[in-house]
Amino acid sequence: MQQLVANGVLAAAIYVMVATGFALIYATSRFLHFAHAVVFTAGAYFALFLATRIGLPLAFSVLLALVLSAVLGCLAELVVYRPLRRRGSSPLVLLLSALGIYIVLQNGISMLFGDDLKIIPGLDSGPSFTIGLARVTPVQIVTIATGALCVVATAIVLKTTRVGKMMRAVASDSELAEISGVRAGSVILASFAVGSVLAGLAGVLVALDTAMTPDMGLNVFLMAAAAMILGGVESIPGIALGALLVGLTQHFGVWLLGSQWQDAIAFTILLIALAVRPQGLLGKRAVRATA
Repeated sequence: MQQLVANGVLAAAIYVMVATGFALIYATSRFLHFAHAVVFTAGAYFALFLATRIGLPLAFSVLLALVLSAVLGCLAELVVYRPLRRRGSSPLVLLLSALGIYIVLQNGISMLFGDDLKIIPGLDSGPSFTIGLARVTPVQIVTIATGALCVVATAIVLKTTRVGKMMRAVASDSELAEISGVRAGSVILASFAVGSVLAGLAGVLVALDTAMTPDMGLNVFLMAAAAMILGGVESIPGIALGALLVGLTQHFGVWLLGSQWQDAIAFTILLIALAVRPQGLLGKRAVRATA
């Protein structure tokens, strides 16, 4: 039982990093950046490429992989999404373009690295620790701690910093923010950069803990999106709660019903919760103004 809880918390740490980045992008740009899934994957393969084919130290490879993840996300915004928005494209067109980016980049990763499992070498994971009856590795402890730090840091940045306040202003009303002197385009680009770093970081941590494949980002992205919607898009604590519920539900579902029902159980819980609270567990209900 305690091992299931530990596994659920570990999954939640990954989901919350991806979901927080996705929420930042969605809140400011107001469309589903489906290619966020491949940014998660690319972060891991960037680290693999830098560590194995370039020969950089692992720590520097990870840091540079995060920078490249941010660049990848920003390129998607500058080269694809922004020109489409300027032409007045609908959210559906943007979604289809995001799907196109995902498919192209995932296939590109497959062509360059193959479809077999890859492992980042050079990491001495060390002995596992026993916490109660659960066993966790040092990488897993780092992953859980990193997920918690990302939640706290993101909440603080959004509440206290100038950039965070501008992000919240654009998320609330981009046109009014522009009138107030906020450059919405720059804020959206910053959201892509930060969100992509969070996704890339999650991908690297998964690769360091287990292994990587070119299609590993899709399932994580879907679970992260479920966590974001379950908790409430505009609430960072809500997203963290949603990620925890999704992670625990998945692993207890495996214990009760088998691994084939893992994702189905998580989405069933999501549908039930949204039937009761459509705005999410900690989200705020939208109020329509009347004149």
